[in-house]
Amino acid sequence: QLVWLVLVLVLCVCTVGVNAYGVVDEIAGPTSPANALQWLQEIQQWRNTTLSQFKFNSSVYSIPELSWIYTNIISPQMMAHDLYFYNPFSHSYTVDRYLSDVRARYGGIDSVLIWYTYTNIGIDNRNQFDLLRSLPGGLSGVRSMIQQFHSAGVKVLFPYNPWDQGTRNENQPDQITIAQLWKQVDADGFNGDTMRGIDESFFTASLNLNHPIILQPEGAMPPDQHVNWDPTSWAEAWQYPTIPSIGRLKWLVPFGQQMNIVNRWASNHTDDLQYAFFSGVGFVSWENVWGIWNGMSDRDSEAVRRVAAMERFLYKCLQSKDWIPHSVDAIQSGIYASKWPCDYEWGNGSVLYTIINRSGMNKTGTQLRVTVNEQHSLSFIDIYHGIILVPTKDEEEIKKSKGKEREGVVVKNLSFDIEASGYGAILVLPTTKINQQLRQFMQQMQKMTHRPLSSYSPSTFILPQKCFVHQSTSPSSSSSSTDSITAAPKGMVLIPATNNYQFIVSGIEIEGGNLGVDFQYPWETLPQRYHNHTLSIPSFYMDQFPVTNSQFLSFLQSTHYTPVDSYNFLRDWVNNTYPPHWQNKPVTWVSLNESISYCKWAGKRLPNEWEWAYVAQAGDGNKLYPWGNEWNASNVPQPDKGRDMRGPDDVDAHEGGKSGFGVWDMVGNTWEWTNEWRDERTRAAALRGGSYYSPQGSGWYFPQAYKLNQHGKYLLMSDSYDRAGTLGFRCVQDI
Repeated sequence: QLVWLVLVLVLCVCTVGVNAYGVVDEIAGPTSPANALQWLQEIQQWRNTTLSQFKFNSSVYSIPELSWIYTNIISPQMMAHDLYFYNPFSHSYTVDRYLSDVRARYGGIDSVLIWYTYTNIGIDNRNQFDLLRSLPGGLSGVRSMIQQFHSAGVKVLFPYNPWDQGTRNENQPDQITIAQLWKQVDADGFNGDTMRGIDESFFTASLNLNHPIILQPEGAMPPDQHVNWDPTSWAEAWQYPTIPSIGRLKWLVPFGQQMNIVNRWASNHTDDLQYAFFSGVGFVSWENVWGIWNGMSDRDSEAVRRVAAMERFLYKCLQSKDWIPHSVDAIQSGIYASKWPCDYEWGNGSVLYTIINRSGMNKTGTQLRVTVNEQHSLSFIDIYHGIILVPTKDEEEIKKSKGKEREGVVVKNLSFDIEASGYGAILVLPTTKINQQLRQFMQQMQKMTHRPLSSYSPSTFILPQKCFVHQSTSPSSSSSSTDSITAAPKGMVLIPATNNYQFIVSGIEIEGGNLGVDFQYPWETLPQRYHNHTLSIPSFYMDQFPVTNSQFLSFLQSTHYTPVDSYNFLRDWVNNTYPPHWQNKPVTWVSLNESISYCKWAGKRLPNEWEWAYVAQAGDGNKLYPWGNEWNASNVPQPDKGRDMRGPDDVDAHEGGKSGFGVWDMVGNTWEWTNEWRDERTRAAALRGGSYYSPQGSGWYFPQAYKLNQHGKYLLMSDSYDRAGTLGFRCVQDI
C-alpha cells in the first residue's frame, strides 16, 4: 500500500504545473484524450490524499456572509485613482459612472479590488492603512462609497501588502488592524499581495469582530491547509498549453473554491477566459495597471460578457463535487469539455458541459457523444446559442452494445457549432425542468451570441495623455527694462536662455516596459518610459530654495486659505504653525493644487519639468547630479531609513548640493512638484529630486530618483491622498 501511495503521489506531482512565479496554481491536463481516464484517477487520488493530510474542514464554505464568493465571476483590480471612480474636480466618488462603464463594455462585475497602496506607498512613512484613511472623505467617506457598490450588488476588497514593514508602525498586529478597519468601512475582504496562502489568524481576527471577510491570496502554494479558511485565490501566470490545465485549488475543493485568473499585461485574454470557463472559475478584468491603461479589446470584452453570463446563471452546477475535467464525451480534436453532473440543481440526469475550442479553427458537426437514460425524458440545450438541440442516436454505439443494452441507457450525438477560440455550453436536464427563468436566459444568450466573436476587433490601444504645461506668468517688475534683466527678484536666481538643451529623462516605475508606461510630453505621440528631446528654453527666474514653512505661513495669513479636504494638510504643523525651528525647512504635506495656488499668490508659477531639469543640470543634459557625475553623500541630507520621519533638513544646509546656476537643495531633501499629466482614466505628476526618506524592507516602495535623468511618477487622486511628508515645491517667474 505504501508503494502504491508513493507511486500515485509521484504521478500526481508530474501533472502539477509550476507557473512563471514558481507557484503551483494549476494541474496539467492529460497528455492525450486516450489517457484522460487514467489522468482523472490520478488527480482524484491526489485530492483525497491531500485533503486527508491536513484534515480538511469545510465549515468556511457554509458561512452565509461569504457565500457571495461562489458568484464572484468577474472582479477587476481597480486603481483608486481611476477618474471613472473618483472625480477630483467635484470631490466625489462616481461609483455609478464606473459601474455603468464596465456594464456597457463587458457586462458588469461581481466584486472590485480597490487598489490605493503601491505604487505611491513609501514616498513618506504613511503605511498602507494610513493610505486607506487618506482616501477622500476619510473612513466615513470610504464606508459611504462601499455602500454604493453594495447597493449595486458588488462586493469590495482592498489590498493587503505584507511587505509593508518599513513605514509607520501601527503598534498592533496587521490582523487586528485589518479586522477593525474592514469592519468600520464594511469591506468584504482583502487581496493578499505577493501572498501564497494567508495565515488563519487573519480570518480569526475578523470572526472575533463578527465581521467575517474573504481572504484572497495572490497565488497558492502547498501545503494547502489554507483552503480551510481561504475560499478563494488568484490564479496568476499560467502556462496555457493547448491541452488545458485545471485550477489546482478548484480541483481540491470543487464545491467551494473560487479562483480568479489574472494576466495583467496581456493584450489577448482568450487563454485566460477559456481556462476560466473550462475550470468553472472567474477572471480578473484588470485594465488600469498601476495607472497604465491596458484595456481589453472588443473581442475580449464580448467574450467576458458571454462567459460571465453563463457562469453566473449556472454557478451551482459549477460547484459539482463530481466535476470531470477533460470529459471523454468530447470527440473532436481540439475541443475540450468539462462535465459537471448537477442532479441537485436541475433533477435526475442533469449535466452541464463547459466547452472550449483550442484548435484555432471553426468546428461544426457532432461535438459530444453523451450517455443518457431515456427514462428521464431529457432535453439538450445549447446554452451558448440559446437553442434546444435535437440529438441523434449513435449508430456505432448501438452496434457495439447489441445484446448488452442497459434498460433506457443510450448514447446520443449532439451537434452544434463552436467558432475558433470560442466557447460552448450544453445543459442536459429533464424536460420538465425547463422553466421561465431558463427560457429567458436562453433568449438572452441567443441575442448575445448572434454575432460571432471573430467579428469583434482584437485590437488594443494606448491612451494618449495630455501634459498640463504651466503657463507663463506676467513679467516681474524687476524685468521692466533690458538693463534690469539681470536683477533677479529677491530670493530668485536668473536662469539663462538656451537653444539646445538636451532633455533626457526616464521613468523609474518598477513594473512595465516602455510604451504606455510613463508620460507623454507635448512633443511626443504616445506615453513612454524613455525620453530624449532637444529644447529651446527662454530665460526665467527660479526660486533659489524650495518654499519654506515660514513662507507658506505668510501665504496662509494673507489669503486665509482653507482646504476643501483638510486631511493631511500641513500634517507636521501644530496650532496652525510649523514646529519650533522648522521655519527654514521646505514646506511639505501640500498638494499639487496648493502648490500652484501659492505660486500664483506670489506672482509666480510651478516650473515645468524640463525647466527644473535644465536648472538642476545647469544646461548639461548629461549631468547626473547638480554638482557633477559622481554621487557625494555630503551634498544631501543623511538618509532616514526608520519608520518615523525626522523631517527634512533646512533648505540652505548643503551648499555643495547646489546647481551650476546657483540653485540650492534640488536633490535628496524633498521631492518637488512639477507637471501633471492626464489621460481618460488617470492623473499623475512628475516628481523631481528624490527625498531624504527611504523606508526599508521591500523593493516595492516608491523608488528614489536622485539622478537628474530620472523622475518619479506619482499617481494623483485627491488633495488628502496626494499630500506627502517628503513632497514640496519651488516657484519660477517668467521674464
